[in-house]
Amino acid sequence: MKTLIFLTTAGCHLCDRAREVIAQSSVQPLRLQAIDIACDDQLIERYGLRIPVLRSASGEELDWPFSAEDVQALMR
Repeated sequence: MKTLIFLTTAGCHLCDRAREVIAQSSVQPLRLQAIDIACDDQLIERYGLRIPVLRSASGEELDWPFSAEDVQALMR
């Protein structure tokens, strides 16, 4: 199973839209590990203006806006 880390926070409407795009990708099976950046000051500093962000197991990051095709490419 492929895993993506999803950097997000509560009340983020762009994050909600990003979840929809991720669900539309044909990468299956997919495990989405959500991390709320509000729980860590370093994450807030690094990602506060960038969320939502997807990170692959290799550390490659994909900033919003992204498409289902971008998600697929990230998983390759």
